[in-house]
Amino acid sequence: MGPDCFFEYGSNARSSKLSFEVRPTEQSCPESSRGQASSHHSPPSPPMATISAALSISFLPPATRLAVSTVSSTRVKRAAQFRCCAEPPSPEQESPAPLPTPPAPPSSLWGVSTSTWTAGVAVLGLLETGYLSYLKLTGSEAFCPVGGGGCGDVLDSDYSVVFGIPLPLVGMVAYGLVAALSLQENGEDLLPGLDDLDIRLTLLLMATSLATASAYFLFILNTKFVGTSCVYCLSSAFISFTLFFIRIKDIGLARIPKFVGLQLAVAVIVALALTNSYSSATTQLKGTDDFVLEPYKIEVTEESTPFAISLAKHLHSIGAKMYGAFWCSHCNDQKQMFGREAMEILDYVECFPNGAGKGKKMANECAATGLEGFPTWVINGKLLSGDKELSVLAEESGFASEVPEQS
Repeated sequence: MGPDCFFEYGSNARSSKLSFEVRPTEQSCPESSRGQASSHHSPPSPPMATISAALSISFLPPATRLAVSTVSSTRVKRAAQFRCCAEPPSPEQESPAPLPTPPAPPSSLWGVSTSTWTAGVAVLGLLETGYLSYLKLTGSEAFCPVGGGGCGDVLDSDYSVVFGIPLPLVGMVAYGLVAALSLQENGEDLLPGLDDLDIRLTLLLMATSLATASAYFLFILNTKFVGTSCVYCLSSAFISFTLFFIRIKDIGLARIPKFVGLQLAVAVIVALALTNSYSSATTQLKGTDDFVLEPYKIEVTEESTPFAISLAKHLHSIGAKMYGAFWCSHCNDQKQMFGREAMEILDYVECFPNGAGKGKKMANECAATGLEGFPTWVINGKLLSGDKELSVLAEESGFASEVPEQS
């Protein structure tokens, strides 16, 4: 129901002419209501009694008409009120339709859009994991650009498989999907049905999962493969963390708190899945799946020289260790070089105390060291592979003795 508008009309009996006056009362009427009232309603006709009185006066004699006019000098007004109902404005008239919000400008990094950065970095990860997948599926040796390598040891270990699927193959699929989503975000119509928000959120969660997996593998590398340098592992971690920081830049630090809970949930799921997959993983000697060797003891027949005994005491004092295998001929040569007495002083670790071959696993301590062969010395945190002359071991350990080596 709209506002009420009140109008008055009146007759002036002073003259023979009838006049009407329409004016609003003290209650104001909106302009819109006035317009609608004038268009939909006409002022009410004056009562017939008033009209008859005015006409009768005009026919009276002049003297009588003057008397009546004097008596009726007071302006007689009769007020009439009527209600006009203004129709409520339509929604279109009440408030104009909001203008469409322009899309937010794409974020950029050093003048290049984050989607382009993401696509480029993902392609690098795709190339690396594609190469490693080829090596894993064909059984080829990995090329290690860093001397000393260790890449092949990691690629051939149980940690290179997740739930029976080669880990590089999983990474190749993940990087390929990230590259496709990035191109979609950059304007390419590769994955229809996804809007910009879906793509950005998916890329953020995928980058989070890749960074979590890389952090987990770096932990494995530093605990299970101590001393091993795996350039592919490090480069993959660099690519994953780079993608993660690019997607953080794309979302913006101000909006990241909205997605932290979802990111933490994804990270926990990835870590638990990897832990479950690697719960029974150990490192096995490569190439020993076709035979079994039962452990046997190597007898040291040579006597130790004073120099060998002094060197053995020094190596024991600094925590140096010799890692070997009972079936290793070079390990036997190294033991004979030290002699019987010195070997009783040295810290020697047998890496296959339960035997070697099919179903036999390397000792956890040896697997964590990241051995590339036998024997291997660990002196002051440095790995020395192969049997070494006593003078070389003395130099590497910082041993100085007045006793000649051949005394």
